[in-house]
Amino acid sequence: MVMFALPIMAVNLLQLVFNAADMIVVGRFEGARALAAVGATGSLFNLIVNLFMGLSVGTAVIVAQDYGARRVEGIRQSVHTSIAVSLIGGGVATAIGLSFCAPLLRWMGTPEDIIGLSTLYMRIVFAGMPASMVFNFGAAILRAVGDSRRPMYFLVVSGAVNVVFNLFFVAVLRLGVAGVGWATVISQYLALILIMISLSRQEGALRFQWQRLKIHRQKLVQLLRIGVPAGLQSVLFSISNVLIQSAVNSFGTTMVAASAASSNVENLVATPMNAYYQAAITFTGQSMGAEDYDRIDRIAKNCTALVFVTWLILGGITLSFGRTLLAFYTTDPAVIELGMRRMKVLMSLYFTCGIMNVFPGLTRAMGYSVLPMLSTLVGACLLRIVWLATVFRLYPTQLVLFAVYPVTWTIAGLGQVASFFYARSRIRKRAVLSQGQAEAAI
Repeated sequence: MVMFALPIMAVNLLQLVFNAADMIVVGRFEGARALAAVGATGSLFNLIVNLFMGLSVGTAVIVAQDYGARRVEGIRQSVHTSIAVSLIGGGVATAIGLSFCAPLLRWMGTPEDIIGLSTLYMRIVFAGMPASMVFNFGAAILRAVGDSRRPMYFLVVSGAVNVVFNLFFVAVLRLGVAGVGWATVISQYLALILIMISLSRQEGALRFQWQRLKIHRQKLVQLLRIGVPAGLQSVLFSISNVLIQSAVNSFGTTMVAASAASSNVENLVATPMNAYYQAAITFTGQSMGAEDYDRIDRIAKNCTALVFVTWLILGGITLSFGRTLLAFYTTDPAVIELGMRRMKVLMSLYFTCGIMNVFPGLTRAMGYSVLPMLSTLVGACLLRIVWLATVFRLYPTQLVLFAVYPVTWTIAGLGQVASFFYARSRIRKRAVLSQGQAEAAI
């Protein structure tokens, strides 16, 4: 699992570095106002695209299960259905983003001195959404069969291009947030080209062929059954984050910039957790296809250990060098001080965030996707809304606002673990029943 997760971790870290490059370049060359303008879009961007990105989880599961069961035609249909869905999803996400980003940013209470720049940045970035969608679905296909390296290579190339264009557009041409946006779009379409070339050159059932591009009804149903609840979970989670961002906005532009920079630094710990989530989906999905249920228990134990060790090591490093890392984004001492204030609160129980994120991968790969969604809905989303409406309203301080994260991570994490054990018991009972029926038939 570690060897499989390392390239995914590298991919996530590269994405973090390249996304951070946007923030660093614009913050250094354009100042805290531009940094806040880009940072203020993150939660809203995730809200719009996460439903469609969640469908890629369905792709990972159905391809992994077909691969584990050696269903050749099933793999072929899963690949082409997934790419077709990603193309449609990318187009729909772009249309929604271009149409609603401005009113939603205003509804969130984005400060007036940055809302124009935030709207400009979002509209440019959404032009690259179809490319981003296809790349994520294509990467999910490769990872489902154990290839986590090539997506990493493709992101190295596209990310390097992103950094070069960031510097050229912002430092040389002085395009500000628009330059950062266009650099992102260019890199996304380059990644699209690379992933499609790779899939077109695959051997056997994994090979993508344009003439086979078609949505197969059975595969679409399977993909949606896993992917829609996963996407809804991400959307619900994003809604709660949008509300939190609105509360952050109420503290002014300096706090918005500090929260954006701190969030990027905190992702140094979050990205390995996402890698374990992807590994859990692939290993558990293949185990389900091969009907090796004992292996799923070992996967769960390994995931838990990896999450805890990662939190201890990377969380400690992040807190120890937090001021230095924040200084990459801005030289404003007020922004750095506020960023550290947020970081100390979130890092205190960050391993619970890892548990909350990783265990849904195990449960979904077993075919149970609604349970993780409900756990997130109740444990994270609804509780965050209640927290903002009650505790934060009574004590409207930055400390109370950011405490909502570890509190809800812990409760949602417990729900995700319970969901896993429920799905595990159901799978084992079903296996025993099937074995009994087979023996009776003999």
